[in-house]
Amino acid sequence: MGKVLVTSSHFETLCLPAKKLLEDAGHEVVVYKGELPYMSYKQIAAVIGDIDGAIIGLDDWTNEVFNIAPKLKVVAKFGAGTDNIDKESAKRHGIKVINAPGINSNAVAELTISLIIDMLRDITFLHMALCEGEWRRSLGNELEGRTVGLMGFGAIARLVAKKLQGFDVRVLAYDLYPDHEAAKRYGVELVSAEQIIRESDIVSVHVPSTKETFHMFDDATFVKMKQGSYLINAARGAVVDTQALLRALDSGRLAGAALDAFEHEPLGQNHPLLTSGKVICTPHTGAETREAYHKVSMCVAQGVTDVLAGRDPIYWVNR
Repeated sequence: MGKVLVTSSHFETLCLPAKKLLEDAGHEVVVYKGELPYMSYKQIAAVIGDIDGAIIGLDDWTNEVFNIAPKLKVVAKFGAGTDNIDKESAKRHGIKVINAPGINSNAVAELTISLIIDMLRDITFLHMALCEGEWRRSLGNELEGRTVGLMGFGAIARLVAKKLQGFDVRVLAYDLYPDHEAAKRYGVELVSAEQIIRESDIVSVHVPSTKETFHMFDDATFVKMKQGSYLINAARGAVVDTQALLRALDSGRLAGAALDAFEHEPLGQNHPLLTSGKVICTPHTGAETREAYHKVSMCVAQGVTDVLAGRDPIYWVNR
């Protein structure tokens, strides 16, 4: 049987059934106990030579790692996005890369809705003012009657659209592979990316991090957005050019932003996003719910077990 390294958080507290699944299959589970959110290359290198499978969080799993991992057969991302794994290199080394697509979608969708409401009503900033002894009222904005644009219409965005149905909003969506049935079911208008940018009061990002989407939201994009509009990003940090976003906020083109993902993580304490007074930031916590941890951990544990038993996994992304 094999040795499985786990670098994702809370595995020994929120994922005990998944740990038991692996152990019942005869595997030894080695849980990283160092500082999160990720292991460094040096830390991975110190243990990888004896590892058969890995369940990972935000660590970078590169060609350099795979070159020193003679026993490694599978890398499972604890979640959906696999942009921190060199999938082609893994394939060359005979390593299967798997994930848990759509399983934490509800958690991220609920956070997205929360960020929209928080941003429109200044909830976080009002709380912070109260903590500082200031009884400051704020003239907020209502969601009703707004146009919400979903840049991407995958599993998370579809759930966001579903949850927006009760708010009396117009919902637009763009996707390279549009789901017309889901759009009809949730009253969503499928439009071009340009129309999303031009017409939305609130733009919510739901695209993966790829070469094509890198800095999709840059100066040229922000200047086309509606005056006083808002940006939500609970997807991937590299999709948004941080400096361009700050310029759009400073100029007043954007009224505010809410971000759960950043170009460089973790975000430094004195980062301009945290001091702008117009941005709500959360520490890449979209999938951080007890329910999501249970469901995702069971999915990836089963996938690792399948690979180490010689079976093809269901969610194999570098096939």
